[in-house]
Amino acid sequence: MKYIALRVRTAMLMHGYTADNQEIIEEFHDEAFMEKLIAIERIQSITEKYLLVNSSHDRVMYWEYEGDLNSIAQRLNSAGLLIA
Repeated sequence: MKYIALRVRTAMLMHGYTADNQEIIEEFHDEAFMEKLIAIERIQSITEKYLLVNSSHDRVMYWEYEGDLNSIAQRLNSAGLLIA
């Protein structure tokens, strides 16, 4: 399994959907950034501000990260994990 080390903090946790198909989202504010080793397979997408990752119980989480999208893309490319 391959990992990437990043400083992240939880921004949002999606718990599922309501009966009328609205997302049930829990937002987090002012969490501290922490260093994590993240399994590449957990990452669904990366934007300029967030990682969208798989979580337990079929949920997804948005983690805010320190740095920028370009630096993450370069690191993934250097490791042969990015198809451009």
